[in-house]
Amino acid sequence: MKATNSVARIINGIKHKRLGGGDIIVSEIGLGTQRWVSDDFNAPDESLCFDFLDKAILENGINLIDTAEQYPIPSSPRNPEGLVETTIGKWMKKHPGSREKVVIASKITGGRNINRQNIFNDIENSLKRLGTDYLDIYLLHWPARYTPQSNWGQSLTYQNEMEKYYNNHASFEEIAQAMGDLIKQGKLRGWGMCNDNAYGLTASCYVAKQLGVPPPVTLQNDFSIINRRIEENGVSEASSPINENVGFMAYNSLAGGILTGKYLNGPPVPYDDPNPISASIRAQINKTTPRGRHDDSWGRTLYRYRSEPAMQATLAYNDIAKRYGLTLTDLSLRWCRQRRSVTTVLLGQTSMKQLDEDIKIFQNQDDLSDEIMW
Repeated sequence: MKATNSVARIINGIKHKRLGGGDIIVSEIGLGTQRWVSDDFNAPDESLCFDFLDKAILENGINLIDTAEQYPIPSSPRNPEGLVETTIGKWMKKHPGSREKVVIASKITGGRNINRQNIFNDIENSLKRLGTDYLDIYLLHWPARYTPQSNWGQSLTYQNEMEKYYNNHASFEEIAQAMGDLIKQGKLRGWGMCNDNAYGLTASCYVAKQLGVPPPVTLQNDFSIINRRIEENGVSEASSPINENVGFMAYNSLAGGILTGKYLNGPPVPYDDPNPISASIRAQINKTTPRGRHDDSWGRTLYRYRSEPAMQATLAYNDIAKRYGLTLTDLSLRWCRQRRSVTTVLLGQTSMKQLDEDIKIFQNQDDLSDEIMW
């Protein structure tokens, strides 16, 4: 078996790495599509999404597209869940032969939705929207069981009293067997999980081996220079090639935009102001010229990246970036890419300028120095 994260090739300056121990090879930058064609104020429309795909896939060596049956988020009757998969499918239909150029990862909605029957039903619906007969990677969007990791990092305290609400959740055995059957049927190449932890990863691997089905090839979690949990909670150890040999997809590597530096100047995010009057005024100002998601409704969900320790760390990293002649974005993405556990970094863009910047950063194969990589 080959080692996950080993470099398989370089295309247009973009490294492609092995995801898990099998034959799935992904670019070390992937297209994150959560807010494509969504109701967000700065969401890319279908035309711009097509331009992203043209630029990334056809012109610049990127091959990974990450999506989900729930995308777009936020959705609406006008932009319903599943529309992102439909948009990707329309682009592939527009470009015959493009399916062989891409690795598509999609997700089944987590929690109580996860069981054998729904895994089979939901992947069929995703395949229809995408206009393809197989998925490269199918992930649990969040675990079937209770785990604090699945609340997107708001709190990692395990609450035993929550266990009673998950008595009948799908077992590791049920999930692994369903994924193994889909692989045997040719509808799937590999599987994994999102928003999980070292326990979920290791248990899934052990159960799959006991059942004689392929183990998961990847875990997808949030990870950044100010959020290093996978290196501290056992995930990096469990996923190492000498242990379970599982790849890792990093999301929110720019902390929802905090690590671009655009929130370091100007008014604070309105949700952080304890004074309701001034907070309301700031909310109105920011609504007319929002800097990004933190100024919008996402501000509450993404607070973990704006806590006082997080902002102090961001300021310190911004100073380090300046000292070495880098932008904060450059430092943050190259740091993330260079961590041993990371296979690929998923990035969402709202403009072609952002995509161009991201591609340029990943085409720069110079390693950051040890002084920066601590």
